Amino acid sequence: MRIDVPKKVQEIISVLQEHGYDAYAVGGCVRDSLLGVLPADWDITTSARPYQVKELFSRTLDTGITHGTVTVMLGKEGFEVTTYRIDGEYEDGRHPKEVVFTGELQEDLRRRDFTINAMAYNDREGVIDAFGGIEDLHAGIIRCVGNPEERFQEDALRILRAFRFAGQLGFSIEENTLQAAAKLAENLKKISAERIAAELGKTLVSKNPGILRTAYEAGVTAVILPEFDRMMETGQNTPHHCYSVGEHTLKTLEYIPADKVLRYTMLLHDMGKPAAKVTDANGRDHFKGHETESEKLAGNILHRLKLDNDTIGKVKKLVRWHDSRQQPDPRIVRKAVNKIGKEMYPLLLQVQYADTMAKSMYKREEKLDRIDKVQEIYEEICREDQCVSLQDLEVNGKDLIQMGMKPGKEIGKMLEALLEEVLEEPSRNTKEYLLKRAEEKSRQNS
Repeated sequence: MRIDVPKKVQEIISVLQEHGYDAYAVGGCVRDSLLGVLPADWDITTSARPYQVKELFSRTLDTGITHGTVTVMLGKEGFEVTTYRIDGEYEDGRHPKEVVFTGELQEDLRRRDFTINAMAYNDREGVIDAFGGIEDLHAGIIRCVGNPEERFQEDALRILRAFRFAGQLGFSIEENTLQAAAKLAENLKKISAERIAAELGKTLVSKNPGILRTAYEAGVTAVILPEFDRMMETGQNTPHHCYSVGEHTLKTLEYIPADKVLRYTMLLHDMGKPAAKVTDANGRDHFKGHETESEKLAGNILHRLKLDNDTIGKVKKLVRWHDSRQQPDPRIVRKAVNKIGKEMYPLLLQVQYADTMAKSMYKREEKLDRIDKVQEIYEEICREDQCVSLQDLEVNGKDLIQMGMKPGKEIGKMLEALLEEVLEEPSRNTKEYLLKRAEEKSRQNS
């Protein structure tokens, strides 16, 4: 079995081999190549010690030399070259206390997380697969190398990586591996928020974000996202729904593009429903005001996961507005675009589409028709470059001051009042009309 190795990777392997060392491409690049996917990175493992690697190449960086990793620079590209190693005891559930270099490739592969990531390759020997990685690739299985409890005790983040790879590849998790993940889920408390967010984010934007259901059943979300568990346990007895809040949430992920902001929005859009739930005398559930509570929880969760402020701001805005149902009236849509933002508004319509498709069939066609008509109006607003914000207004504060208004808060109030008129009727957005209206309003207020 031959893999197409990039020229620079082959050059590094060849130099090491020519000087009597073993060298292989290893890990994810081998897995992806066997799956027919272009690898994002190529890692190299070798029997050469770090100082020996440094002697063979003119430009190197000590990126992880205590753990045996040297980055070899060829031109502007860097390639990690790591010495075969055996990890020592893991004291913090994440990092080995020490590493011991070894001359045996199989010992190095044995320490890796999953069989599909524990394969090596060079052109001389082909694929080295000591733990059944190829078989698991063909079967679509995520399986730990060796004893899964040992692998997860060494590094609890591997629990989340199992679900992430299952989501990205559309694989299932092998039963013993899944049981070990469930047993040791509490160890995820040792993992930093940034690491959890990185794996959760990759899982969300994967081809199978519904793997979160398996994570819930294994008790993993109870540790990293307990709010999700409350959604899974909250029913919705209403004609508009046919799933629990959590199952509805998982379903929405199937109908939204694999974008970080959109997927996080769908994950969090109904987080406030468990707290907002009220059941009336007829047994029907109501969730009034849940979008406000959901926005608050979304902010708390995303800050806890230490996501960037831009993502947090966009997700919170979409969550806050997800249940707003503008009627297909140009005036109403322009005002909504003004509040939500011209760039954000089409995202909101995608959110509402996914939300609708994950509900019951009750009035579905009517709901989708509203979204389609609003979409058409939004596109017309964009096509005609209609004014939807103060930035689009044909007058500004300087114009009003030149007209005779004093600088201060009244300027802002006047601009907002003029914008309101333009949102009602776009043809009013001319300097002549707006200055005339400003003069009239000033006289009325004096």
